[in-house]
Amino acid sequence: MVAAVAAGALVAASGVSLGLWAASGGDGGSAGPTPASSAESPGGADEAAGTTPGASPRPSPSRLFPLSKEPRTIPAVRAHTPERGPGWRPARDHRVIVADPVLADEGRLIAGELGLTYAGGKDDERDGDLRLELNRGAGANPESYTMTVRGGRVTVTAPAEAGVFYGTRTLKQSVKGTGATPEGVVRDEPAKQRRGLMLDIARKHYDADWIEDRIRELGDLKFNEIGLHFSDDQGFRIASDSHPEIVSADHLTKAQVKRIVGLAASRHITVVPEIDSPGHLGAVLAAHPDLQLRDVGGGAVRGAVDISDPRSARIVDDLLKEYAGLFPGAPWHLGGDEYQALVVDDPEASFPDLAAAARGKYGSGATVEDLATGWLNDRAATVRAHGRTPRAWNDGFFRDGSVRAAKDIQVAYWTGKEIGARQPAEYLEEGREVVNYNDEFLYYVLGEPLTFVYPTGERIYEQWTPRVLRGTTAVPERYDDQILGGSFAVWGDLPRSQTQAQVAAGIRMPLRATVQKLWDPDEPGLSWAEFRKLADELG
Repeated sequence: MVAAVAAGALVAASGVSLGLWAASGGDGGSAGPTPASSAESPGGADEAAGTTPGASPRPSPSRLFPLSKEPRTIPAVRAHTPERGPGWRPARDHRVIVADPVLADEGRLIAGELGLTYAGGKDDERDGDLRLELNRGAGANPESYTMTVRGGRVTVTAPAEAGVFYGTRTLKQSVKGTGATPEGVVRDEPAKQRRGLMLDIARKHYDADWIEDRIRELGDLKFNEIGLHFSDDQGFRIASDSHPEIVSADHLTKAQVKRIVGLAASRHITVVPEIDSPGHLGAVLAAHPDLQLRDVGGGAVRGAVDISDPRSARIVDDLLKEYAGLFPGAPWHLGGDEYQALVVDDPEASFPDLAAAARGKYGSGATVEDLATGWLNDRAATVRAHGRTPRAWNDGFFRDGSVRAAKDIQVAYWTGKEIGARQPAEYLEEGREVVNYNDEFLYYVLGEPLTFVYPTGERIYEQWTPRVLRGTTAVPERYDDQILGGSFAVWGDLPRSQTQAQVAAGIRMPLRATVQKLWDPDEPGLSWAEFRKLADELG
């Protein structure tokens, strides 16, 4: 982060808040700490002051304005070149101009938010204009952007629409905090490509309006994923045409989901669906008890389907194919965690039918773990056929075995508490891509069951980084590129423990801390107290 050199207060006549950034004459470089001396100016002292000989002195911009400071935003911008000048303050007659028609949505949104006039594609220039541009540079991070505030105008330039959108978020926050945005040039981009919030809407039903409010919040904070875990033992929460018998009374209609997906797309957020299997399928099994896994004594295993029965695969694949048309975007979460056949000491003895099916499919030495891995690979093939990138919880991957999980299945790393737990570095050593869901920092579990406690933004802000995948220890830096990002997760284990409003309030600061560390994992420039104060100012 480039720190701007602080100077004195702005003069009251400028009408600009204290600490606003300023221009240095329009060449894009950093201004010096003081105005040029007469010896350095070709016209001597009078010209250096912006006057002609014998005329009353007219102060130059460098005399009126201190060197600017970087905008105060969450997440913080990563680089700012300070300049001298009055900055930019929105006004009703100021226009939003888009240099490319594909930026119309971004232009209309920021115009409405700041009370500007959306003018579309215009070639002329006026004082006060906000101009949005695409500069499709080869190899550039599509989420990067440059925001230039100079000469009474603002220009946001990026290689893709997402970057332009993030530039408008920086502008919106800066104006929200101080009433204006300072002079200078912001160059910004995220360190991590996946920045998410995961909602367990299966165990606790959330209204569509509440989810949409979270999407607006996430968009302003530059998150780009929202996960919907909508199938579990307690409920199946999205309408289904292929299997309406499994849908819970409280659920989202497909029309509501389409609105959610559309709103998310307008904020450059991908909705990541999750139908967890082969465990956590209690809602499906309530309508199809014949598919339930049973142990050697005939006892039903809660939430687990019998993966040796081909009908189990068919019903899950029916659902995966059905929802592929509802959820655009690449990532698709397959679950794969906590299959109860694998949480016993001897799976082969406890579930002889699964063991027999494994040997029949994969050879004499195959195990129940191999059969479960084969199930995961088959479901990955189903979503891959629809152009999706599969993702699964880390305890659905196993160290040894004759069957290995497909290389393209991303690891959603959440815990190291499972039987036979593997260190995060083992997944990375295999060359796998990982998304960080560390349950030590990023799990907001309603009712705080077991050993869970509600995470605090302060702890995330001060102790967590994307490389801290398990517990509090970071993996070696050499693996950083394989860690795609992270996701804060809200789980509904005890769904009545908090209302929707309480959940929104409880995750407010943790979300802000999480995205700060995903955007820039380095030590933040603000203390926690300063960061929290800024969050309150920005709303």
